[in-house]
Amino acid sequence: MTELKRISTNVVYDAHPFAREILTRLHNAGFEAVLIGGVVRDGLQAQLKRDVVFPPEDVDIATAALPQEIRRTFRDRTIIGVGEEFGVLLIVAPDGKTYEVASFRVESEYDGRWPGRVDLVRDLESDVRRRDLTINGLAATVDGEVIDLVGGTNDLVAGRVVTIGDPTVRFSEDYLRMMRVVRFACRIDGEIAEAAAQAVRDHADEIQKISSERIGDEMLCILETPRAGYGLELLDSLGLLPHILPELSNCHGVPQPEEYHPEGDVFVHTTEAVRVADGFILDPIVKLAVVLHDIGKPVALERNDGRNMGGHCAIGARMAKDIGRRLRLNNQQNQRLNFLVRHHMRIADFPKMGRGKQIRFLSDGEVQQALTLSSRYALFYDLLQVLVADCEATAHRSTGWVPILQETIQVMDHIERVCGLQRARGIIDGHDLTKIGLSPGPRLGQILNTVHDRILAGHIATREEALAFAQSLIDEEALPPDENYGQY
Repeated sequence: MTELKRISTNVVYDAHPFAREILTRLHNAGFEAVLIGGVVRDGLQAQLKRDVVFPPEDVDIATAALPQEIRRTFRDRTIIGVGEEFGVLLIVAPDGKTYEVASFRVESEYDGRWPGRVDLVRDLESDVRRRDLTINGLAATVDGEVIDLVGGTNDLVAGRVVTIGDPTVRFSEDYLRMMRVVRFACRIDGEIAEAAAQAVRDHADEIQKISSERIGDEMLCILETPRAGYGLELLDSLGLLPHILPELSNCHGVPQPEEYHPEGDVFVHTTEAVRVADGFILDPIVKLAVVLHDIGKPVALERNDGRNMGGHCAIGARMAKDIGRRLRLNNQQNQRLNFLVRHHMRIADFPKMGRGKQIRFLSDGEVQQALTLSSRYALFYDLLQVLVADCEATAHRSTGWVPILQETIQVMDHIERVCGLQRARGIIDGHDLTKIGLSPGPRLGQILNTVHDRILAGHIATREEALAFAQSLIDEEALPPDENYGQY
């Protein structure tokens, strides 16, 4: 078995230089102080050559010192008492960065969500044994020597997710821990110990006691891992999924045409698509869109009397919006999620659209001044990622997304030549149309869209040509319908 006895503190202190001083000053003042939790776990994972970000963005420091003793030790620094009654302080470093320092503590009188009582203690072992998982109960001294009081090192090497103590007790203290075991199974590419897995199965419905916001945060954490597809399967097999995402759970057994979906039903297709997404999608909101992209299919199939799943994108987008609200996503996240689910099929028609509509779809209203596709056309780029994951989990594979990517490159080249939608709006806008006699309203919007489409297609180059074309449209008795008006 691999010997893991020390983490690389040089890497940690290069990223978090004041952490060394905190540990050293507390030690010199006579108090035990350690790095604890994720920084130690991931430091060991880095030695195992696993896919992990090390050092992490933040480090956790725990100490035998009580809050008033921490304040005395760092009287020359600004200290913020974010949770001082629970032994948690923030120390502001000379560079302005804050470091969380927590007194060793034990917790009791849980209600399934939070402890009702917190007592500060002097010994590290008591603090470690109230934590959730052995791999999260690892500590390290200032020079990186690992302190393993619960067998977390061996579990990390073996890829086991094991609770500290009785899993039923650990989960009853905070039922969100049932989702955390899934997240860490994904993080270490491991398996959940059978005792812990069975405890989750036995108490899965208790997850409903946890706030939607905490469930949403934990779900995004699972999606941030490179094994979110595995995470979905775990949530399903452990009985958590019906309580977290019943809309996805309802996709079980929903058949699809084998010609296009030899992989199986809607649920199987979704998990396969998420596994594909794990290989290249980093944004958890985009990955959530992959999770939810087909949740409208069961409802659409029922509405269409079992004949087809037409309309599932619009149905799924409305459902996704409700899910986003339930999981307490912010407005911007929820709007992105809704857009990606709503348009995940429409992007397949991108090569068939007129050039003007292509540019509208690509830019989603505004073009950012940036060099990369992901920065300049952010929503469209997100949609491309969803498309690739979706297609690669079907019989289409690359034939479903390569033509769209090729067309995108051509459209981007065209935009560079005609300067895109912003230039079109600069040539003519709604105020110009009111000046030539058109009243504000839907017809004005339709005419303006039609003129902009001609500019974007390269058929109109000047303001005079744009005004003349607009006047010709006004003079016509009927304007050709624009079925896509209002979607951008």
